[in-house]
Amino acid sequence: MSEKLARTWEKLLGFWNQYSKTQKWVLASTAALLIVFIIILTYLFTRTEYELAFQELDTTDSQAIMQYLESSGIPYKLEAGGTSISVPKAQADKVRVAVGSQGLVQNGSLGFAELSSNSSTIGTTDQEFQVKYRNALNGEVQQLLLGLQGIQRAKVLVNLPQESVFLSEEDKEKASASVNLTFKPGFRPKQAEIDSYFNLVKTAVPNLSVEDITITSQNGQLSPSPEIGGAGGFNSNVLDQQFEIQSKFENDIKSKTEQFLASIVGMDNVVVSVMSSLNFDQKTQQEQIVMPLDNNDNKGAVTSEKTSAESYTGSDSSAGGVAGTGETDVTNYPSAGGGNESSSEKTDSEITYENGHVTTSTVFSPYQVKDLSISVAVDSEVMTDERQQEIQQKLVNDVRILLANSGQNLTDEQLANRVSVISQTFNTPADVAAGSNSSIYWMAGLGLLALALAGGGYAVYRRRKKAQQEEMAAEMAPKVEMPTIDIDSVSNDSQVRKQLESLAKRKPDEFVNLLRTWLVDE
Repeated sequence: MSEKLARTWEKLLGFWNQYSKTQKWVLASTAALLIVFIIILTYLFTRTEYELAFQELDTTDSQAIMQYLESSGIPYKLEAGGTSISVPKAQADKVRVAVGSQGLVQNGSLGFAELSSNSSTIGTTDQEFQVKYRNALNGEVQQLLLGLQGIQRAKVLVNLPQESVFLSEEDKEKASASVNLTFKPGFRPKQAEIDSYFNLVKTAVPNLSVEDITITSQNGQLSPSPEIGGAGGFNSNVLDQQFEIQSKFENDIKSKTEQFLASIVGMDNVVVSVMSSLNFDQKTQQEQIVMPLDNNDNKGAVTSEKTSAESYTGSDSSAGGVAGTGETDVTNYPSAGGGNESSSEKTDSEITYENGHVTTSTVFSPYQVKDLSISVAVDSEVMTDERQQEIQQKLVNDVRILLANSGQNLTDEQLANRVSVISQTFNTPADVAAGSNSSIYWMAGLGLLALALAGGGYAVYRRRKKAQQEEMAAEMAPKVEMPTIDIDSVSNDSQVRKQLESLAKRKPDEFVNLLRTWLVDE
């Protein structure tokens, strides 16, 4: 056995030593790259690709799914701290259907089905039944909430009052429910959806009113609207409406700005960001103006006029002579004399004027722009200093128009501070695709290089082997005796020509070999 190995090793050394250093290097590199290429292809075609089948699982659900996969002989991978499970891509859909049909994903909750599955043949006490019933009720409400859109995780705790026949309706305790919801990233529930949460819990739990339900989330406590029995207060519908109006306003400005800049620098070379602050306060102003009439000496219109006239006629008796001058007269006392006739007239006129009243009631729109800022990023390859100044001036004019009714008297410098034009290098989609596929291209290049080297090595090997075969054939070929012509014994050239012509006719091959021999000797 050792002699056979020794002979084999000698043959290999002989085969290897027959090549030059360059050929040895080419053969070794080709073999190494070919081995690497075979290993890569074997890994790519034999590896198991896993696909994420379940995520954000509760620990109990993860344990149940793991037991099912182990019993079925399906490989799996735990990820994200045991909350996510990946299975082979070819079996992912089958595993999802099987796990869903068996109800293994309960999100950590137990429903009423648990009561029947864990029922004892002997029976349970009332205390045990109440505990199981509450757990099942909590699980059912939790599963109902998880079926709604946007809810990622839910935790429910229902408190049921202890029933007693000796308590009146006023003295009985009321049921209550505490719910904690975790919404999916980016989801914002509207007031109608919040009301549906309260109605769902209310109808699922007996003898439960909306006032006794508390629902919280990662954003704070949720409140029901007055339409379903809530306490009132600020209606989130108003907030949602304001948010939509503000978003629509910003998106409209962004769209118009992008359309304008697209014609200058191209749609793929510009990014626009708009931030605004709107005033949603609705104001009503009432104005009353009193105005006289121009054609009535600015006295206003006559509303009432009253005229009264009085006349008086009578006689007046007065003493004659000088008072108190007679002998028998009393001093300073007028004596009797003749009377005088008198008459009088009195006229009163009263006119009331009323000025004109003008009442103006003005309702101001609640959607007024308080402040605004626009930021624009343009690809540096298409941006110049002159173009940047033109874009800056255009956006400043737009901001000036939009803030005309804001009540602010902004200077040009303040308006320029609300506009930003940035020159930035953009990553093109081709660069991104090239970066994502670089590994694939690199592997493909290695494969082609390995194939090229393998082909080159094989060609060198075939050429070398062919040369050796030709040499061996030349050595083993029988030697041909060349015909000889005794030129010294020939007296003239005509006889030599005749002998050559005769040899060429009889034996043309030998004649050709003779000529080759003469040429080699010369």
